[in-house]
Amino acid sequence: MKKAFSLIELMIVIVIIGVIYTLAVSKLQNIGLEKFNPSLVNLKEYLLTYMKEDVREVKLLCLDNCETCRVYLDGVKQEEPIESFLDSSVEVYRYDFIQGAVRKKDTVFFNEEGRQENVCFSFKMNKNLISDQVIVVYKEKAYDYTAYFNPTKVYAHLEELLAAKEHIVQEVMR
Repeated sequence: MKKAFSLIELMIVIVIIGVIYTLAVSKLQNIGLEKFNPSLVNLKEYLLTYMKEDVREVKLLCLDNCETCRVYLDGVKQEEPIESFLDSSVEVYRYDFIQGAVRKKDTVFFNEEGRQENVCFSFKMNKNLISDQVIVVYKEKAYDYTAYFNPTKVYAHLEELLAAKEHIVQEVMR
């Protein structure tokens, strides 16, 4: 007597395989759609997600003691606010190889009604992928955005970052 699967049994196995395949494919598609939350480590990469062919500048602007952050594309506010990842203790510096870290003055921002608002933090990137060359100090860590195309370097504190910059200056001077 020959033993084999019946047609019904084969069809049930094919249906089960089809359901498993459908679930797996939909799960894989949702992985790419997960929300990409900004942080000081991935800020450049986050702003790159907004960069399209017709966009000249992407700007992250945090107002009201960093309680509200929004992305602006060519000066136009995007509808969805960003979950705040900063507070008012954030400090922004520019690096000068003679003076070291120089505190950057707050930028001026006027809202849609023409009223000036308090800027807690701002960071912009243009279509050539050139971003603000700043040093951000937040919760004692120092984030170095001074290199154009390199990822953000994180240091334990501002003094460590300045020592690394001084080392680079000394190497160039030799």
